Amino acid sequence: MSAPVLASARAGSLSAAVEAGAALVEQKNPKPLSPIETDAERIRSSIARLTSNSLEGLGGLASELQQLQSFLKSEVEHVQGEIESALAGINIIIETIARWKTSTVPATPSNGARPIRADWLTRVG
Repeated sequence: MSAPVLASARAGSLSAAVEAGAALVEQKNPKPLSPIETDAERIRSSIARLTSNSLEGLGGLASELQQLQSFLKSEVEHVQGEIESALAGINIIIETIARWKTSTVPATPSNGARPIRADWLTRVG
C-alpha cells in the first residue's frame, strides 16, 4: 500500500483509503484522453511548472532585494556620517573666518604696511 492509503487507513477513514487507492489505480491506468483534454492537461502542467519557477524566482529576487536594502542602509549611514563630519569642518572654518573679520586692525595703516590681525598682536605682546 502507498503512504497516502496507509495514512488514510490509520486515520480511521476506510472510505478515504478506498478513494485514495482508486485514484492510484486511475493514475496507473489512465483512460485515453481526447485531444482537447490532452491539450488542457499539458497547459495545466505548464502553468504549474511556470508558477513554481516564478515563485522560486520571486523568492530569490526578494532575498536579493533585502540584501541590497541592507547594503544601501549601511551606505546611507556612512554617507550621513561623512556629511556631518564635513559640515562640522565647514562650521569651524566659518567661525575662524568670522573671528578674523571682526578682529582686524583698520584696513589702511598710515605707514603703508599690510593690515594685521589683532589677535596676533595680543599673542605676541
